Amino acid sequence: MLQRAFRRIPWGYTFRRLLIAIPTMLAIITMAFLMMRAAPGGPFDGERKLPPATEQAIAAKFGLDKPLHEQYLDYVAGVVQGDFGPSYKTLGKSVNDLIADGLPVSLTIGALTMVISLILGTALGVFAGLRQNTAADFGVMGVAMVGISVPSFVIGPILILVFAIGAGVFAVGGLGTYPNIGMSWHNMTLPVLTLSLAQIAIISRLMRASIIETMHANHIRTARAKGLSEWHVITRHALPSAMLPLVSYAGPAMARVMTGSVVIEKLFGLPGLGSYFVNGALNRDYTLVMGAIIVYAGLIILLNLVADILYAMLDPKVKYD
Repeated sequence: MLQRAFRRIPWGYTFRRLLIAIPTMLAIITMAFLMMRAAPGGPFDGERKLPPATEQAIAAKFGLDKPLHEQYLDYVAGVVQGDFGPSYKTLGKSVNDLIADGLPVSLTIGALTMVISLILGTALGVFAGLRQNTAADFGVMGVAMVGISVPSFVIGPILILVFAIGAGVFAVGGLGTYPNIGMSWHNMTLPVLTLSLAQIAIISRLMRASIIETMHANHIRTARAKGLSEWHVITRHALPSAMLPLVSYAGPAMARVMTGSVVIEKLFGLPGLGSYFVNGALNRDYTLVMGAIIVYAGLIILLNLVADILYAMLDPKVKYD
């Protein structure tokens, strides 16, 4: 089974996609760099005006006194070497250090969210699709509509009031206090649950529509005509085909959830990459914002590629090479 799946990986297509990712990332870096520099204000502007000599010394220290094209070339050269530069606002720490601190939190929240969402959303969607136009179908889809309609910044405070402040089961936010700092279930349950509800609703609706369409396909009729059991028809023939739209959705969704849970991180006081990105944008911390954008873009490109490869592995009719 694994050898057959391994042979289905389109290696030539994968290599071409990775090559195309290089100019794509360069274009993203260039646009983000120019937009950051075009924004009004600067990282060292404040209510109190600094003396001119101090401003010149700070600009010389960080290379901001150089022409724009030289700053750009220096930055790209650093990125190629894996160095995102120093943070302009967090003294004593580089952007690499801040990303190393915040990215594991965001990835943990996003990974847990997607695992829970894919399992529960797929199960609910298949359950509703196999019972089309019944009370069970209407009930599942009704709950899914509520999950899609209510935003996370509304669900989050409700969960905090009920389960943290009211019941005292989970933490209100943060990662604990010293020496018990860490990503435990006590701290991570409510953020993951808040993010998962909307994803479960979307995935369940997507799977419902896909399983309904698949169950009326010709290959399902053929499998039934051969005398296969309904369970065998669903698990071996219907589900692989019905999962294809979900694979296309899961790649970008996973990148978005893993790196874009800005509201959740701010709401629950989690030191994730999204919080650093927002604070860097507000403080005009150019290098921090640029580093976060590069990480976001890289994850999106990588996870989209993984989704395309899985699509080809699940559907033998898809040929990329």
